[in-house]
Amino acid sequence: MLWRKIARHILALTLTVLLGGLLSAFLVRLAPGFTVDEAQLDPRLNSASVRALRESRLADRNILSFYFHSLNRALHGDLGTSISLGEPVTTLLRQRIPQTLRLVSIGVLLSWAAALALALSAAWLRVSAYDVLNTILSGAFLCIPAAVLALLSVLWNVPGSLAIALIVFPRVYRYTRNLLAKAYFLPHIITARVKGLSELRILLWHVVPVVAPQLLAVAGVSVSIAIGAAIPVEALCGLAGIGQLAWQAALARDLPLLTNITILVTLVTLLANSGADVIGDMLRGQRA
Repeated sequence: MLWRKIARHILALTLTVLLGGLLSAFLVRLAPGFTVDEAQLDPRLNSASVRALRESRLADRNILSFYFHSLNRALHGDLGTSISLGEPVTTLLRQRIPQTLRLVSIGVLLSWAAALALALSAAWLRVSAYDVLNTILSGAFLCIPAAVLALLSVLWNVPGSLAIALIVFPRVYRYTRNLLAKAYFLPHIITARVKGLSELRILLWHVVPVVAPQLLAVAGVSVSIAIGAAIPVEALCGLAGIGQLAWQAALARDLPLLTNITILVTLVTLLANSGADVIGDMLRGQRA
């Protein structure tokens, strides 16, 4: 049963990644100004050079042909060349991935550490005022746009990973807090309280194991949120990662670069969600 689910995840992942790349290519092609290149505005170029630049853009008019040709080259290790930067896409991704990976990893870890600390302490203490204070705090960060947090991190000279942590934190906290609160109404936990078990023992031995599989699902979603937040954070903080590269590619309508970034982000997001889902199923199977 588990292997069938893994196979379904792999099939769904493959189809979604391919479809995501194709939709990205279509959106870039339909964007206004796709056939215009900033280099065409250079006064030093003659009419023949401008015409050559315009024709190089028009060569990608047929998106289906471009996409399937790109997939064929990708199977041989060639992801194409960036139109705006003039460098191989493989080289650009290899240079930028470590920065984004470090930024997102630290941001996710910080957000989960803060969310779990507040949610577990609120569930243990069961003090209404403390719970309300945490809810107000998480709600305040939930209302602040990601770009504003990125700008504040620049003004206050704090790491960009902290901005990502503050973006992810309220989502994780609110969901974790609701899961813990709902778990306390389960019959076996009510029975444990009637038997006189301490609140700490009930939390660690009866509540946390129940909500662990669902928290794994939230962990997969939090990775997706962090990757999305990396785009404004890296762009505004001047961090040379995949997010900044995606921003530059979008502004330049860089079709080869933007298509490959979309496929990469889609793949990482789906792997995180599918991995959390499979591990959650394994934990449920062990409990059963």
